[in-house]
Amino acid sequence: MRLSFSFARLTVAGTAAVFVAGCAVGPNYHRPMMTDIPASYGWKIATPSDDKIKGDWWKSFHDPVLDDLEVQATAANPRLREAMARVDQSRATARIDQSQFFPQVSLDPSVQRMHTSPAQVPPLFTGTVYTTPLDLSYEIDIWGRVRRSFESAQAEAEATVADYNTVLLSLHGDVAVNYFLLRQMDAETEILQRTLQLRQKSVDILEERFRGGLVTGSDVDRARTERELTQTQVYEAQRQRTNLQDALALLCGKIAPSFRIAPGTAVGKVPSVPLGLPASLLERRPDIAAAERRMAAANARIGVAYAAFFPAVSLTGEAGYSSLTAASMLNWENRLFQVGPEVALPIFTGGRTVAGVKEARAEYNATCAEYRQTVLVGFRDVSDAVNDLQSYKLETGSLDRAVKAAEATTDTSNRSFTQGLVNYLNVVDSERVQLEAETQRVQVMALERVATVHLYKALGGGFEVSGR
Repeated sequence: MRLSFSFARLTVAGTAAVFVAGCAVGPNYHRPMMTDIPASYGWKIATPSDDKIKGDWWKSFHDPVLDDLEVQATAANPRLREAMARVDQSRATARIDQSQFFPQVSLDPSVQRMHTSPAQVPPLFTGTVYTTPLDLSYEIDIWGRVRRSFESAQAEAEATVADYNTVLLSLHGDVAVNYFLLRQMDAETEILQRTLQLRQKSVDILEERFRGGLVTGSDVDRARTERELTQTQVYEAQRQRTNLQDALALLCGKIAPSFRIAPGTAVGKVPSVPLGLPASLLERRPDIAAAERRMAAANARIGVAYAAFFPAVSLTGEAGYSSLTAASMLNWENRLFQVGPEVALPIFTGGRTVAGVKEARAEYNATCAEYRQTVLVGFRDVSDAVNDLQSYKLETGSLDRAVKAAEATTDTSNRSFTQGLVNYLNVVDSERVQLEAETQRVQVMALERVATVHLYKALGGGFEVSGR
């Protein structure tokens, strides 16, 4: 009972030292300001809000197949699981640093057989010593080394959570981009298959006319050439689709040969983008949050480096029993204890301590530059995505009109060819122009959806202002 009470007093005294310790050395963290960002942009001083719920932004495309792929990727993507493991690792590291706030107590029982020489005290002793000590050690955090270490570890843990969200956001974006490109290949294949049927029909007509002596052999050869070239384009589109399907299999954590997405050309409507998006939406980007948290971690490590200039004060103690016989080991007269402070004062370190502070400051400066670079990249990403969206909308309108004009020209050429008013070359030219216009329209429509996905990613998962 007396032994337990003594250790309880030591534990309480050691824990209380945390609250009576002095201020932590090193600079306190202040969030940086991007002074060259206009106030009208709505950007605040390093206030990441990546924890805001953005929702399943891909559902705004209203495509059930895409929704299912996103669910599969979230559940089984290996990279995402790796990022989650990194989060668990960093949280465990923070808990390890947090444990330094409390006394460390261990039980170290031992049984030792010994024999002393005549020069030792007691002389010529032979026997077995039974010892059951409780060892205590506690660093009194006078200079804040432990607090700064925990502060750094906690910020790093928060950064890895943001890293996980970055991987998650990139995963969802990559799934959407590859899916829209796959649907682009489906649409191109459908156009090419239709064109291939027209090419075959032209070959059949020309072969019949050639047998009747109405056309030359060169006309038939040209028709056959156009048919084979179109068939080659079909094979190429199918190859690209298979590669995109395999890429989606990898993102979804599936084996590529057994992963299938049924062909289809219908895709959801492109969500409308509000004008004048505030820059504060960028604060939801997890990579910006991770960069800001790593600045805080690096700043705390400056304090850890500074603490090396000052004495390290520790409280150590030992209490327990020691006896020459196991039966009498727990007798009160066999008790032992010792307690007292230990001080380690650095006198000469060969410049290591000064270099440690310089290293920590340089690391902090590097994280500041990295944070600024990440913010600038964010502004660029948003600007590029908005510019792409505006351009693709204009291009889609022009291509819609071009396709209508090309279809009318092709119809006219086919009627004239059937009536014998023009040769087959006119038909080939008009059909080629129509094919190119339809293909370009399909490609631009896919790129418009891809640009929308990029905007979602650039804004951390959405551009709904009310979601902040």
